[in-house]
Amino acid sequence: MPVAGDRGGDRQTSISPQLSVRRGRAAVGFYKAAFGAVEDYRVGGTDDHEEVVAQLSVGNASFWVSDESPPHGNFSPESLQGATARMLLVVEDPESVVQRAIAAGATEIHPVGEEHGWRLGRVEDPHGHQWEIGKPLIAWPPADGGPGGGQRRAALRRRTRLRVPAPPPIMYDTSRKGDGGRNA
Repeated sequence: MPVAGDRGGDRQTSISPQLSVRRGRAAVGFYKAAFGAVEDYRVGGTDDHEEVVAQLSVGNASFWVSDESPPHGNFSPESLQGATARMLLVVEDPESVVQRAIAAGATEIHPVGEEHGWRLGRVEDPHGHQWEIGKPLIAWPPADGGPGGGQRRAALRRRTRLRVPAPPPIMYDTSRKGDGGRNA
């Protein structure tokens, strides 16, 4: 289904989380060391402009990291005293990735074990975000869709596939006074 502003092509709808952190440059370094993340895009994170917004990828999955900005409603887990979401990183060898993350500075929350058809462990990164690291042990999603699976599959078949282009992240000049940097 075409969407207003869609330029065509083979773009897929996707959701990319953006993790708000304190010390963005250090966070980017941690994700590179812990998960082998590759930096795809970056604004800032220099001595002249310390705040950073970066798009990182691990394999074919991407996510964003940015310094928190309380005036714009973006808070780090450190400010909130806890995270509001967990990340799930699906890998072939959860044990080695969990150990690599711990070696890079993460804290183990739950050791790797088997649960609900997954081999899964959980760590908290030095910036307060929790990561479940694992792999499914059975065909995923299960053929019956799990609890209520038959009804959920029928509902999915009835949905219309929607293709929405991803908007670029909004960048603010936080060095401006008065308007919170919104009119940079």
